[in-house]
Amino acid sequence: MIRFIVRRLLQMVGVVLILSLLVFLWLRSLPGGTVSAMLGERATPERRAALEKALGLDQPIWVQYWEFLKRALTGQFGSSTGVQPGTDAFQVFLTRFPATIELAFFALVIAVALGIPLGYLAARRRGSIFDNLSIVGSLIGIAVPVFFLAFLLKYWFAIKLHWLPVSGRQDPDINATRVTGFFVLDGLLTREYDASWDAIKHLILPSLALATIPFAVIFRITRASVLEVLDEDYVRTAESKGLTNKVIRGRHVLRNALLPVVTTIGLQTGGLLVGAVLTERVFSYAGLGEALAIAFERRDYAVLQVCILMAAVTFVIVNLLVDIAYAVIDPRVRTR
Repeated sequence: MIRFIVRRLLQMVGVVLILSLLVFLWLRSLPGGTVSAMLGERATPERRAALEKALGLDQPIWVQYWEFLKRALTGQFGSSTGVQPGTDAFQVFLTRFPATIELAFFALVIAVALGIPLGYLAARRRGSIFDNLSIVGSLIGIAVPVFFLAFLLKYWFAIKLHWLPVSGRQDPDINATRVTGFFVLDGLLTREYDASWDAIKHLILPSLALATIPFAVIFRITRASVLEVLDEDYVRTAESKGLTNKVIRGRHVLRNALLPVVTTIGLQTGGLLVGAVLTERVFSYAGLGEALAIAFERRDYAVLQVCILMAAVTFVIVNLLVDIAYAVIDPRVRTR
């Protein structure tokens, strides 16, 4: 198991290096560039040349990339010019990262809690009305754009019915104590349960909007996987031996059917980070997604590079954890 983890860690390092190179080259190919964003209307040829020399942009590209790597390893990405002008870009990331993780976590919990049970039940009742309705529902979940569903949820439940908050992470009138940056967890740690409940209410609508596509994918993969396992010889053999349904479901069906589902859950985490850009924008939710949207609009290259790079690192780490979980469920994976 240790050799398997070490091998995956080495692969992860290679992937992160390639991603860092792609981010580095992409940001330098954007129109305007860092110098124009920092100088704005004050950009004269003399000032541009001086700033390029100060930033090392007059050096060969491979030298710039090496310096970029060294700064990235120490968290030095420069100062924000658009999202929070004057603030260190890495600090912007640290401030907003918990918000996106909290949102993605709640969305993933909703998707898994609904997708796996409903997928299993639909497979067990193949061809029934429940199965057909579930398939239609999953197709709608994939087809409806996240931002459109977010606007609908916001209009119905926040604006028309006033059941839930319209935007934000927490009511500004609540003087909550900040510990970790995760508002729900902070309220539990400090026993400010009203702050936790208010944060949860602010999470419900964006989490539901963000969870629709992962739910639909997890549901369909679970259903297809369970159907495949139900047709296996060892399941029929277990049934012929007179084993109880509980034993057959737990030991033979679910354990084997969950292998592709675990991989799917890991891959959907990346989709949650992408969908968060639109969802956070609709609900004015102060996370990485909103920061990325603002950074694109205002050409804040420092925030762009740290958010994109760290989001990619997060996605790679999640996939590493998924590989480890896969190896725990199926020991045969460790030898591949």
